[in-house]
Amino acid sequence: MFSISRLIRAFGHSVNGLKSTFASETAFKQEVILCVVAAPIIYWIDATLVEKILLIISLAFVLMAELVNTAIEAVVDRISHERHELSKKAKDVGSGVVLVACINAAVVWLLILLD
Repeated sequence: MFSISRLIRAFGHSVNGLKSTFASETAFKQEVILCVVAAPIIYWIDATLVEKILLIISLAFVLMAELVNTAIEAVVDRISHERHELSKKAKDVGSGVVLVACINAAVVWLLILLD
């Protein structure tokens, strides 16, 4: 059932997750700075609306990937700090998601800017 108070609480949890990640993750800070610098460029470049949307989405994917990676790392670390192959795999896969998002963003930006 729809509840405004539940929606407000969920929004608060989401904002807390963003704040926490920004405070504790250097990579996320760097990616946010990149987005803050890159976003205004989208306004000034000569690109179609669809191309501009793709540029924005590619940046958002990088931030989302970093948030998922941070969540994976937090859960793995919460369970145990002991070295385990599955823990390493989970963290490596999370990192791989970020890498794929970064490569995607770079390719999208290069293709649109060099067109």
